[in-house]
Amino acid sequence: MNSSRLAVPVLPLASDFRRSLSIAREFGAGGIEIDGRHGIDLVTLSDTGIRQIRKWLDDAGLHVAAVSFPTRGGYAEQDRLEARVMATKQAMLQAHRLGAAALLGRLGDIPSVEDGVHWQILIDVCTDLGRTGQQTGAFFCAEAGQAGPEDLRRVIEALPDGSLQVHLVTGALLVHGHDPAEAATALAADIGYVHATDAMAGAYAGHGRAVPLGTGQVDLPPVLATLEERGYRGWVGVEAITPQREEAAREIASALNQLRG
Repeated sequence: MNSSRLAVPVLPLASDFRRSLSIAREFGAGGIEIDGRHGIDLVTLSDTGIRQIRKWLDDAGLHVAAVSFPTRGGYAEQDRLEARVMATKQAMLQAHRLGAAALLGRLGDIPSVEDGVHWQILIDVCTDLGRTGQQTGAFFCAEAGQAGPEDLRRVIEALPDGSLQVHLVTGALLVHGHDPAEAATALAADIGYVHATDAMAGAYAGHGRAVPLGTGQVDLPPVLATLEERGYRGWVGVEAITPQREEAAREIASALNQLRG
């Protein structure tokens, strides 16, 4: 795989942002992922801060591949929905200003079509976020993992074209009882970002656990082959399981080497 399209999360690499960029460059990654919740505070990030970050990125020869912004509630939940949507829109604008085209989030529970009220709320919100994506250039990418491919397909088909993209997370798909290669086939036309992750399935869907890439049950080559066949040319990100930075850096380096191999 082309290293220029591989991305690493900066938060696990070092406590200092510039040091994280240096490590990412040493690893040969082309892009980084910014945590918009626990890393950089997108709400308070000023114009000056954005210019500084973009200069550091230029100096390191890196791009912001994606910004993650998981919300506490879903987009069909009425409690604090307006504030959640406004925060997401602001995060999409900030992601674009940082150079990213993808804001990674979760839709939350996806209602059945028969659940008219909550289903319509979700569709209205996703349509609104889709308009914001068209305006800003950074699109909301809903995680395919806990949300199943069939449910995401229903949502996408109910929206105006181009409103919602998919964030394909291979390990999460396996944990929640979905075949990652089949998901890649079903969602290929709308995938905006990919995370190559690994996991061990549990006795029941949703009860598995994440493990370092190459040590679990995810069969990654068929997923990557499907993406290539379907013309996916976007970013592929990796992650670290351990919270300890030194070990996390080794996990990330190992994952990158596997994807290059």
